[in-house]
Amino acid sequence: MGAQIRVYKRRIRSVSATKKITKAMEMIAASRIIKAQRQVAASSPYADELTRAVTAVATGSNTKHPLTTEAEHPTRAAVLVVTSDRGLAGGYSSNAIKAAERLGEQLSAQGKSVESYVIGRKAVAYYSFRERPVVESWTGFSDSPQYSDAKAVAAPLIEALLTDTAEGGVDELHIVFTEFVSMMTQNPVAKRLLPLTLDDAAGSAAAGEDGDDVQHKKGEALPLFEFEPSAEGVLDALLPRYVESRIYNALLQAAASEHAARRRAMKSATDNAEDLIKSLTRLANAARQADITQEISEIVGGASALADASAGSD
Repeated sequence: MGAQIRVYKRRIRSVSATKKITKAMEMIAASRIIKAQRQVAASSPYADELTRAVTAVATGSNTKHPLTTEAEHPTRAAVLVVTSDRGLAGGYSSNAIKAAERLGEQLSAQGKSVESYVIGRKAVAYYSFRERPVVESWTGFSDSPQYSDAKAVAAPLIEALLTDTAEGGVDELHIVFTEFVSMMTQNPVAKRLLPLTLDDAAGSAAAGEDGDDVQHKKGEALPLFEFEPSAEGVLDALLPRYVESRIYNALLQAAASEHAARRRAMKSATDNAEDLIKSLTRLANAARQADITQEISEIVGGASALADASAGSD
């Protein structure tokens, strides 16, 4: 029984050491979530205003730009998948990959071939293991992205959009990432970035430029726009910034989601370690009690034998 107690104590020490690690990782993830949330909040207004500016230019002129004009028969789509570089984050990366798989099936059903661009070692490993082609991949910044990282990712995507499909270009750009909703909720989402989808208000502005009698509620006509040097030149300048800002915002949301998922996973691991330590402690105590009981029984048995022996000799 003594050997069994030693086994239990060794396992308790091992689980206790693991608990310290998971608790430390939980605290680190919790501290990083706050910073990531602030970065998301700071980047969202810029991305939103830039989207409005691009929409205004696209709807305020008759210019057809390759990044805002829908292809008549789209055949190729680029899909950017954002995952993590590290594990121990529950189903964070696998959920994003599953969302990308569903998007790929939808695009394939529409007759479009999918060109994959991936961020994070988890996605790289997933596609590599299944021997699926990847146009470009990036690693090393999933938990703390910078704007320079978004620019590096956006550059080949914009180039692909500006290239004819016959020469390896694409007609559409989609991004799959995990949207940060709250500390407890993070949802994998798939969004189309380009060609830019114009909303109803933008459509009304475009109609106003064409001469239709479109009025504000106060009776004022919608304003017409003049662009310097030209609408096409403004779009050439704004659209790369639009793509970069949207990718940067997605990276920041994904980073916040990754930290939240890791915190939740590490808290669960810490709680499980505590439960296991309690269970092992009970087993060790039971084994020690059995040892004591056996020793008492042996002592009592020995004393009885000595007493019987003494009585017999008398």
